[in-house]
Amino acid sequence: MTTLAGKTVFITGASRGIGLAIGLRAARDGANVVVAAKTAEPHPKLPGTIHTAAAEIERAGGRALACVVDVRSEDQIQAAVDRAVSVFGGIDVLVNNASAISLTGTLATPMKRFDLMHQINTRGTFACSQACLPHLLKAKNPHILNLSPPLNFEEKWFAPHVAYTMAKFGMSLCVLGMAGEFRAAGVAVNALWPRTVIATAAVQNLLGGDATVRGSRTPDIMADAAHVILTLPSRECTGNFFVDDEVLRSAGVTDLAKYQTVPGADLIPDFFV
Repeated sequence: MTTLAGKTVFITGASRGIGLAIGLRAARDGANVVVAAKTAEPHPKLPGTIHTAAAEIERAGGRALACVVDVRSEDQIQAAVDRAVSVFGGIDVLVNNASAISLTGTLATPMKRFDLMHQINTRGTFACSQACLPHLLKAKNPHILNLSPPLNFEEKWFAPHVAYTMAKFGMSLCVLGMAGEFRAAGVAVNALWPRTVIATAAVQNLLGGDATVRGSRTPDIMADAAHVILTLPSRECTGNFFVDDEVLRSAGVTDLAKYQTVPGADLIPDFFV
């Protein structure tokens, strides 16, 4: 299978950035995309809402369902899952993209921020997976894809921002555990992470601004890599910690220059790889 046509793809945090890019790539195949995100009204500092994202997805050729979902709320998650199944008849793919970030050391991380990262990243991923799995178990080629890093327990990944690393690795631990738990049932559970910094609102606002964006790739590289993974046979592809450029090279894509925000600029490696 090389297409997501007719498939229902539930994406958290899909109102902008990588989540929206994955939704648009699925839409170009003719997929149904559930935009499950928190931003219903325009944000003063961030582009996009669930409604603008849904409109973009429909212009790209998909069907869209905009759902207000704070992944800290099981009730909101369940309501969105129920609506998706009611409108589209099931769920084939879950992309756990919603995430909170704070690259702060131990003494500079307020517990409120620690809790937010763990509630959104680790707990949100677990809760969304739990809510979608009864429907994924009925799907023909079911996939869960977590946007989280390869598990690597070296000190250097933890020391600069231990709270954030723990929260992101929690998402990766969900991959490790759920891949094993649902392998026999045929549900693929994988992780995808970028080789380089990706040009998103978080990078623009939190991680160095224009200088960092210059050394970034666009979200399209993650969207294209996700598409490759999500169209693979679920029974043959689970428990992997993929990196975007490796996925594309394995699929025969040799020209990665088109993904650079500034052609020829030196790329900045992402954390964790």
